Amino acid sequence: MASSDRVFKLAQLAQAAGVSPRTVRYYIQRGLLPAPGFRGADTTYGEEHLRRLGVIRRLQDLFWPLDAIGRALEAPDPRWLDEVLAGGEPGPPISVDVPDKPVVPDNGEAWWRLVLAPGVELHVTADARERHASWLARVVALGPP
Repeated sequence: MASSDRVFKLAQLAQAAGVSPRTVRYYIQRGLLPAPGFRGADTTYGEEHLRRLGVIRRLQDLFWPLDAIGRALEAPDPRWLDEVLAGGEPGPPISVDVPDKPVVPDNGEAWWRLVLAPGVELHVTADARERHASWLARVVALGPP
């Protein structure tokens, strides 16, 4: 059986992820993890559960709130999940209103226009965007209230 085909019982999954079974159930209730494969004594969890638990733990270590983590996990890019699991600096999980190119007005100073919510914009110089990428990623990940 390939490692991607592994299945876990609740206690095995919790141990592999370094959390308690109660935490796994709580994350399922909050929508951070998908519901398990079966119900009752034959309930099984897969590699995706373990992967998401790793992402949740990593983002919590970076002080992301659970609501922001939940939004990030709603429709994640698999490459983003891999980057987070590998210990990389997690940028925004999806390019929600984050432009590919900066705006360059007549004065020549490039800046980025980040739309955080309808009517709420953050204007960041290209220099500050690089220096504060981690902080900006957390702000963007919080999303609208």
